[in-house]
Amino acid sequence: MHNRSRRKWGYLLIAPQLIGLIAFSFIPLLFAFGLSLTDWNGFGSPEFVGIENFILQFQNPAFKTALENTLYYSLLYIPTSIFLALLVALALNNSKGKSVYRFCFFAPVVTSSVSISVIWMWIYNAEIGIINQFLANFGINGPDWISSTTWVIPSIAILSIWWQLGYNMVIFLAGLKGISKTYYEAAEMDGASPIRKFFTITLPLLSPTTFFVAIMSVITSFQVFDQAFVMTNGGPGKGSYTLVFHVYDSAFRKFDFGASASAAVILFVFILIFTLIQFAGSKRWVHYEG
Repeated sequence: MHNRSRRKWGYLLIAPQLIGLIAFSFIPLLFAFGLSLTDWNGFGSPEFVGIENFILQFQNPAFKTALENTLYYSLLYIPTSIFLALLVALALNNSKGKSVYRFCFFAPVVTSSVSISVIWMWIYNAEIGIINQFLANFGINGPDWISSTTWVIPSIAILSIWWQLGYNMVIFLAGLKGISKTYYEAAEMDGASPIRKFFTITLPLLSPTTFFVAIMSVITSFQVFDQAFVMTNGGPGKGSYTLVFHVYDSAFRKFDFGASASAAVILFVFILIFTLIQFAGSKRWVHYEG
């Protein structure tokens, strides 16, 4: 096949994805940027107000609370989810019956967030939930998980870590499969211990995979919404009021679409900054084979 024909087939094959990306990502993004500079309640014509919405966001106590809750959630979610996914992937990499275990760990990923949240509302129930029932066997009075301002963010973080564990685990498993066995054979000939092989071979060569998982985890953590909406409706008080919840609240409860769009743009900028920081820092710890 000639290069020109191959190029045409290539463009044809990526066209559906490209059209979807433009229609459902780039155009709404530009629309949100434009809307963030206006005052609009959904009726009539938007009024241009410049950067006033952005200034008001940083003076808004609700936005500050949402930002603090999101950062606290991210601090709990990101390192724990990466560590546990790596641990499970290492355990399953060469284990017997790994297909069954992979299915068990990955099954929650394909389950809807609403269903998962409803199930965990029962699990977290202070009176009949299985966690507090289990703790009671040891004489421990479990907390009122999702009704406590202290425990609500950790509770949502635990749910999310369990929910996304299978996704990150599969990525780590793919990364482990990509490491050539020749490195391990050479290390065994030199008498390297399993711990030394892990820190000198596995971990460095798995760093591109870890880097990808870290980026996806940051993006996922900043976009937490479904669990807080279904389980607590942002409460108790504003205990689980996150940035995406603030975007939703501004748009569909207060009908202040300009303010909502400005909060969404700020969220986008936060994610972009954290991603760029990760890319800048990756030069020091991400190692590519070859």
